[in-house]
Amino acid sequence: MRSIALYNLKGGVGKTAASVNLAYLAAAHGVPTLLWDLDPQGASSWYFHGESEEQKAKKVFEGGTPAGRLVKPSPYKHLSLIPADLSYRYLDIILKKVDPPREALKRLLKPFSEQYALAVLDCPPSLSHLADNVFAAADRVLVPVVPTWLSLRSLEQVQAYCKAEGFDARKLRPFYSMADRRRNLHRELLENPPASMARRYQAVIPYASMVERMGEHRAPLAAYAPSEDPALLAYAELWLELKKDLAL
Repeated sequence: MRSIALYNLKGGVGKTAASVNLAYLAAAHGVPTLLWDLDPQGASSWYFHGESEEQKAKKVFEGGTPAGRLVKPSPYKHLSLIPADLSYRYLDIILKKVDPPREALKRLLKPFSEQYALAVLDCPPSLSHLADNVFAAADRVLVPVVPTWLSLRSLEQVQAYCKAEGFDARKLRPFYSMADRRRNLHRELLENPPASMARRYQAVIPYASMVERMGEHRAPLAAYAPSEDPALLAYAELWLELKKDLAL
């Protein structure tokens, strides 16, 4: 089983939208996929109509319950979900007690390889024990970056943190998200990406009202958007790049 994380130190960059759409597209292409929502806000869970069991989630991370008991079906074939809830706000405290502290998530994911070919981790925006577990567990860490200097600074902070803490920074795969070519700065950074974007995927996710309507439909784009929609096509391109990168 391969695993990817959607992560950024900065919030509001389209991380959850990418998690939901990539998980859906992988499943739609016949790849048995597990989406694990690690963000206590539970946005990915909400899009897929998932309800968690708070006490059971806590026991899983404390080692008393198999992680498989958290899995819920999604409305879509080949796609399962581990939903989040507000108890996930304590994950850093729980993981800090695990020995070794960076390996808990990797161990919890391992048994799922018997049933799934891809795990997608939707992660909260923080540098924490949970982030350390994500960096250790994921084969690729996809970093959505809005074409602004502040968003690029967040990417550079993540890159520097990985190097300083001994994580493989080559796992990081930034990609432009929420890009608006009508804005001069966005257009300039898309046309002349800085060195921090060197390992980027080429797909550019546009800033689009169709993506915002995911909340209205509580569904991934492909469930309601026209097949020629630019945002849907951009996510499809991102999926194909990921598929090739991981040899799925």
